[in-house]
Amino acid sequence: MSDEIRVSIVEDQTIVREGLGSLIESDPRFHCSGLYPSAELAFEGIASDPPDVVLMDLGLPGMNGIEAIRRVKGTHPDVECVVLTVYGDDTRIFEALCAGACGYLLKKTAPEQLLDHIRTARDGGSPMTPEIARRVVRLFRRFRPPQEADYELTPHETRILKLLVDGHGYRTAAESLDISVNTVRYHIKQIYQKLQVHSKSEAVSKALRSGLLD
Repeated sequence: MSDEIRVSIVEDQTIVREGLGSLIESDPRFHCSGLYPSAELAFEGIASDPPDVVLMDLGLPGMNGIEAIRRVKGTHPDVECVVLTVYGDDTRIFEALCAGACGYLLKKTAPEQLLDHIRTARDGGSPMTPEIARRVVRLFRRFRPPQEADYELTPHETRILKLLVDGHGYRTAAESLDISVNTVRYHIKQIYQKLQVHSKSEAVSKALRSGLLD
């Protein structure tokens, strides 16, 4: 099986969109599977040829990027969505992560770092520009955990959830616990069902807000 990472780009500015496409194609480890100027056009392409990772702008014509992420994750939960935007405000960060984005990057990210971030997303991590990561920490500190939050997670599920919060992907979590990736996937599916979430970012968000790992 090829380890080539397939990337779709949703960006309304032609120069930026084509520049990102050229960057992706310049590295043999990656392949640009789609360039879309709007979310509506992206849905058609993703449905017929799902990528591994979608780079999603937020300020799109028609449906905005946050709603687009929510729809992509609803129909293709295995496709990782990474925000790539000029906006770094708390509201957009929070809404994008809750919609299902696994990462949040600013457009000033250096090209070589962007490729590394895409690989991190494909491998189950949560890539973020450093200043965005700091905002996320501050953002979740604002939420007061409820006095009681019991989702009946087993000790093993709690350990895996803690690894997700720490930024691990399926592979590194499996290595840390000395179990198979398929076993990790099974437990994560159980975690999603118990927390009533549909993505890793939603699970991390709920764990932090509910004080599950305190």
